Amino acid sequence: MQRWRGLEDIPQDWGRSVVTIGSYDGVHRGHQLIIGRAVERARELGLPSVVVTFDPHPSEVVRPGSHPPLLAPHHRRAELMAGLGVDAVLVLPFTREFSQLSPADFVVKVLVDKLHARAVIEGPNFRFGHRAAGDVGFLTDLGRTYDYEVEVVDLYVSGEAGGGEPFSSTLTRRLVAEGDIEGAAEILGRPHRVEGVVVRGAQRGRELGYPTANVETLPHTAVPADGVYAGWLTANGERMPAAISVGTNPQFDGTERTVEAYAIDRVGLDLYGLHVAVDFLAYVRGQRKFDSIEALLEAIAGDVERCRELTGAYDAGAPAGA
Repeated sequence: MQRWRGLEDIPQDWGRSVVTIGSYDGVHRGHQLIIGRAVERARELGLPSVVVTFDPHPSEVVRPGSHPPLLAPHHRRAELMAGLGVDAVLVLPFTREFSQLSPADFVVKVLVDKLHARAVIEGPNFRFGHRAAGDVGFLTDLGRTYDYEVEVVDLYVSGEAGGGEPFSSTLTRRLVAEGDIEGAAEILGRPHRVEGVVVRGAQRGRELGYPTANVETLPHTAVPADGVYAGWLTANGERMPAAISVGTNPQFDGTERTVEAYAIDRVGLDLYGLHVAVDFLAYVRGQRKFDSIEALLEAIAGDVERCRELTGAYDAGAPAGA
C-alpha cells in the first residue's frame, strides 16, 4: 500500500481512482463498511482505491484545544486500511489555510486535479470544505460536472455497546474513557490499543516482583479509565499476555497517570526505549489503595492469574468475560 503525506506526494502519473474521505479514527466497524465498499467498487472498475484523511484532527485547527482523544494513530489506521485492501492512503496536513478551502475548491484541488476520482464513497453525514458547508448532495452535483459518481454507504451499525447506540468514534471514545473495553472492542472489531515508548518509571513493580513496561503514550491517545485490565503487550513483533495497570498508583501516593503492562511469566525482558503496543481485552478491577504491601501483593497475584485466564480463553476462542 502506498502512503502519501500531502498532495505533492501523489505520483504525477496517477490515473483515475476510487476515493473515500474522512478522519476514520479507529477504523471501526462502521468505517470498515465505507472503506470496504470503496475497495470493492475500485476492483469492479479496475482502479486503485484511495483513503483521504487528515492530520491533525480538523477540530484542533478549527477550535484549538478541542482535539478529541484518538483511538488509533495514523500509522495504525494505515495498517488497518491496508488489511481492508486499500491501495493508497493520503494524509492531508490540515492547516488553517486548508480549512478555508470552499467545498468546490476542495473537490477540484483534491478529487479532480490530483486523485482523478472516478467514484467517491462516503457515509450519509459526510461534510467537507470551509465551515463544513459541503455535503454528499453537493458532492454529487459536482460529480456531474467533473465526471465522478458518488455512492453513499450507511455506516451505522449497532449492537449491545453503548446500550444499542449506533457505532461511532465518539461512542467508542466514551466507552474507553469509562473502562468499558468489551463495548469498545465490539465497535472496533478488535481490542482497543494504545502505543508508545517504554520509559523508566519508579520501578516499584520490579521491586515487588512484577516488572512493568511503563508506556509513554502518544499525544491525544484515548487511554482507558483507571483500573487493572487483561490484555497483551506487543514488542519487537511478539505478543505477550499481560496484566495492565492504568492510573496514578495510589498505593505509593502517585500523581502522574501512567499505563504500565506486566508481561505475564516473562523474565529478563529489556524493553526500555522500544515502541510497544498495549491491547486491552477485559476490565479486571478498579484502582485502589491497600492496607499493606502484603495485601497489595496478594491482589496483584490474583490480578495476574485472572489476566492469564482471560487472555488464554480469548486465544482459545472463548468470550472475553468467560
